[in-house]
Parts: sequence; structure tokens; C-alpha cells
Amino acid sequence: MTNQPAISIRDLVKRYAPPKGESEGKLALNGVSFDVPQGQIFGLLGPNGAGKSTLINILAGLVTKTSGSAEIWGFDIDRQRRNASRAIGIVPQEIVFDPFFTPFEVLENQGGFYGIAKHLRRSEELLAAVHLADKRDAYARTLSGGMKRRLLVAKAMVHSPPILVLDEPTAGVDVELRRQLWELVTDLNKEGVTIVLTTHYLEEAEELCDRIAIINHGECIADKPTRELVGMAREKIVRVSVDKDLAGPVMEETFTKSEVTEPRVLEITYDRDKASAGQVLSIVQQHGYKIEDVTTREPDLEDVFVQLTGSG
Repeated sequence: MTNQPAISIRDLVKRYAPPKGESEGKLALNGVSFDVPQGQIFGLLGPNGAGKSTLINILAGLVTKTSGSAEIWGFDIDRQRRNASRAIGIVPQEIVFDPFFTPFEVLENQGGFYGIAKHLRRSEELLAAVHLADKRDAYARTLSGGMKRRLLVAKAMVHSPPILVLDEPTAGVDVELRRQLWELVTDLNKEGVTIVLTTHYLEEAEELCDRIAIINHGECIADKPTRELVGMAREKIVRVSVDKDLAGPVMEETFTKSEVTEPRVLEITYDRDKASAGQVLSIVQQHGYKIEDVTTREPDLEDVFVQLTGSG
């Protein structure tokens, strides 16, 4: 498997059955193709309703694709479903385990579902890895939100899959929990686990992911190494402080946006293919303002995301 992708998706289509009274169902995925390289943290991004969860559910065996193909660790999800399922662990958005079981029982039961012999199960080891060893015998319902999230990661790793998919793992959690989860994820990745991550926290995706694919309206509109993707951003922002109160925004054809953020501070967004920072400052001066301070902001993943999907 050294040269093969961890996940390979080709021309994946999913059209749901039409609601009663309608002739055509929703097209959730429209010919999606991309590869997830082994050993990387791979970001799968897109606006709400773009098709990310449908794609993950197809890989998990919860949704049946309409056409196309998908391989997990070299195993076709149709012809070799059992092997494909054993090669992937899914951490869903929702908290899904029996609240009346202890964390140890949750992992033991999951191991049983995968047919792992009792003496080969790693329940104690996994609880230690996600820092829940001291909660081994507590009822799962008594765990905090962060502990429950970590237990879900352990549950997904019970069968030692080489691929771990995390679907919005930090949605609605606090900053400290997010930090703990990302530390756990990066540790797993260092041990050789390929990570597929969906998240709306684009700054975290930019920092964590080696490669990112963006899905919009059921189509894959970008699939590049993270730094290369960020480099696609054409827009740049200049923040200019001037010597007197601004009468209003300074607008020119080369500016895509101009906004007065403080009485004497102007933020200008411009296309760096059409103008330079020097030209922007010159235009501000031509409007009768003396420049006292200038700061610039380089484009980031959020700029590219908005540029490609048209959504904030």
C-alpha cells in the first residue's frame, strides 16, 4: 500500500429518491473525484449542504452511492465491503453510544462488533491514549462533552484502522477541548494514521491539514496541498491610518472592497493581480489624505474558501 492512496474516490454520484409528488430527488454528489494520500491529515471542506456528510456516510456504509467508485485502503466499498470497513474508523458529529455503559464497556462492545477476540482488544490502552483511564468505570452519561468526544475517537480506533475520519469533531465545543482534540489527532497522525477531517474552523484546517479538498454543491472544486491552495487567493487587504477623519470609503476600479472601520482607519481589499500596495496608497493620497500608518494582511484559507464557494 506504500504508493496507493488511503482513499480513492472516482466520479462519485449520489442522487436521493425524490419526495412524494416530485419527479427528481436531490443531487448530493455530482461526479466527485479525489485521492487521500497515506499518512497525511486531509481536510474535506465545504459550506453546509455541500455533500461532505453524504460522502462520509457512503464511505462508512450508511448511504448507498448512485454511481462511481470508492476504495478504502485499496478495498472497493462494494466488492470488498468488510475489508473496506475494517480499514476506516468514523468519528461522527453526534454523540453516539449507550449512556448507561461505562467507557470500558463501550470499547469492549465495539470490539465485539468487529469480531476482535477478547484477549486482543485494546480497551485499556485506548482509554489511556484519550486520557480517560480514570473514567474507566464511570457511566458514559456522566462524562463531560470533551470526554465524550474523546471516547468517540477511542471507539473509532477499536479495530486499529489505518484511516480515521472526523466529521466536525469540534462543532460547538470550547477552545480548550478543541486544543485537546487536535493534540490527540496529531499524535495519531504521527503514529501513521491517515486523518480525514471536516471542519468549519478554517484557521485550524489551514494549520493542521497537509492537503485540502473543497466541495461545493456536490462537486469537488479544489484539491491541492494546503499552501498551494492558500496561494490561489487573489485578494489582499491593506489597513491605512490617515491624518484626519474620513469622509467615506475611498473607492476605485481596482478595489474590490473599501470600508471605514474607525474614523481615521480605512480597510481596502484589492486584487493583487491588478494593483500593488504602493498603488493603493497612492490612490488614498490622491483623495487628500496623509498616510500615518499602514498594515497589510496576507490571504488565508478563509479568503480562498469565500472566493471559490461565494459563501462567508
